Amino acid sequence: MTDITVPNMGESVTEATIAKWFKKVGDAVAADEVLAELETDKVTVEVPAPQAGVLTAIAVNEGGSVAPGSVIGSIEVGAGATAAKPPEAPKPAAEAKPVPPKPEAATAAPAEAKPSGPAVDRIVAETGIDLSKVEASGKDGRHTKGDVLAALDAVASQVKAGAEAPAPHAPRPTTEREQRVKMTRLRATIAKRLKEAQNTAAMLTTYNEADMTEIMALRKQHQDGFEKRHGVRIGFMSFFVKACVAALKEIPAVNAEIDGDDIIYKNYYDIGVAVGTDKGLVVPVLRDADTKGFADIEKGIAELGAKAREGKLKIEDMQGATFTISNGGVYGSLMSSPILNAPQSGVLGMHKIQDRPIALNGQVVIRPMMYLALSYDHRMVDGKEAVTFLVRVKEALENPVRLLLEV
Repeated sequence: MTDITVPNMGESVTEATIAKWFKKVGDAVAADEVLAELETDKVTVEVPAPQAGVLTAIAVNEGGSVAPGSVIGSIEVGAGATAAKPPEAPKPAAEAKPVPPKPEAATAAPAEAKPSGPAVDRIVAETGIDLSKVEASGKDGRHTKGDVLAALDAVASQVKAGAEAPAPHAPRPTTEREQRVKMTRLRATIAKRLKEAQNTAAMLTTYNEADMTEIMALRKQHQDGFEKRHGVRIGFMSFFVKACVAALKEIPAVNAEIDGDDIIYKNYYDIGVAVGTDKGLVVPVLRDADTKGFADIEKGIAELGAKAREGKLKIEDMQGATFTISNGGVYGSLMSSPILNAPQSGVLGMHKIQDRPIALNGQVVIRPMMYLALSYDHRMVDGKEAVTFLVRVKEALENPVRLLLEV
């Protein structure tokens, strides 16, 4: 018999949720076959079978919380193993349809509560929080560290807002016209980080627009030859990455970050490229973008996008960006204000290309125009610097030869 354990998920990841089991008790499994999928606040992690055999036990069901190194099941080793099928572990209370607690539940004696882990006990001892008033999502209705921390965060937020902080309570009951699903760790992290960015940074957005005529003509003229030589199509993103890197070199404050009372200026250009997936927005990082040509940028973005959509991004793929580009135009957005990806000081929003009448040399002409938006941390970046940055991006896009010649 061999245990199935949770793999190491990175230095900053201490807890995950079992999103899905691909096998059930009694199924034969091959060595390295994917048994389960774990969802963390950053990435999705697969758990492979350590050896071939028969899955004899599932210790933690879907929706349960686990930590690196914890045992989530067991396998009877050997391709011909025929162990009797044991009963499956009881499903956690968190999978049941939420029901409002009975009045007496809030005053239940501590002896009736499910035992929790040492991390939860330590937090309770330090804060005095009443576990009977905190919703539990762990196995068999146990409280997890995440449950308690979430409850404390809710109380702290209410206190900060100046309101009287009520005790955490169970969610209201749903009706036949509603559907309640547990927020994924990725979605919860996105929500938390975006709100933190709004609360921490002095965020401001400046706008401009770019005439995309020259880039579109350049792509049309050289698309076939470019694809034949490099094996990848030339898109708009490589032009934007190049334009942003050039502007970041001229306006280094946009590529910097605030760390306490210090400013950290970055002499490298790791560009985060926002990618939408069915599980939410992720921002993989294109490393050392200033050293890459158009073909390498397109290949790098294509690879990161494919990994994002397939759920194969690693934690290191999404850490350390100095600046972010978000393309809402692929979804039809005409104009928006992107939110900073802390601790970065700037994010560029691309939008839909749309034919619009503009005045050119005293004549009204129709041109393919794109609105550009730069959101920036006003603590770090002055208005003049932000406007200059966006103008430099506009100038580079409208005269792409400058990007090729690096002038």
